[in-house]
Amino acid sequence: MKHFFPLILILILILTGCSVSKPEATYKQLSMSEAMDLMESEKDYIILDVRTIEEYNESHIPNAICIPNETIGTEKPSELPDKDQLIFVYCRSGNRSKQAAEKLVKLGYTNIIEIGGINDWPGEVVSET
Repeated sequence: MKHFFPLILILILILTGCSVSKPEATYKQLSMSEAMDLMESEKDYIILDVRTIEEYNESHIPNAICIPNETIGTEKPSELPDKDQLIFVYCRSGNRSKQAAEKLVKLGYTNIIEIGGINDWPGEVVSET
C-alpha cells in the first residue's frame, strides 16, 4: 500500500491539472456613447467599420477604416498590424460587428471593443460620395 500512495498522489495531481481550463479570450461591448467617452481619453486606437465599402462610402465615423466583415478570415488583416492595439468595431446595427469582433479575437487580437451600429452613433459622420 505504501508503494501505491505516491502513484495515486501523482495521478490525482495530473488529473486535477488537466481539468483546469484557460479562460477563453473575448471582446468587450460598450454603447456608442460609452465608446465616445473612451475615445476622448484614449490615444492610438483604431475605429473599424466592418460594413461593405459601399455602406462605408455613404457615411462612416470620422477616421474609421473599412474592413468588411466578410473579408475577415483566418489571416491577420494587414490594416491591423498590432494585435494589442485598442480597436473599436462597428457596423450598421451591431450584428456584423459582433461577428467581426469574435473573428478578430480568434486571430489573437487582445483589445477589441464592439460598439454596435452606426445607427446609434451620436457624433458626426462623414461621406465619401
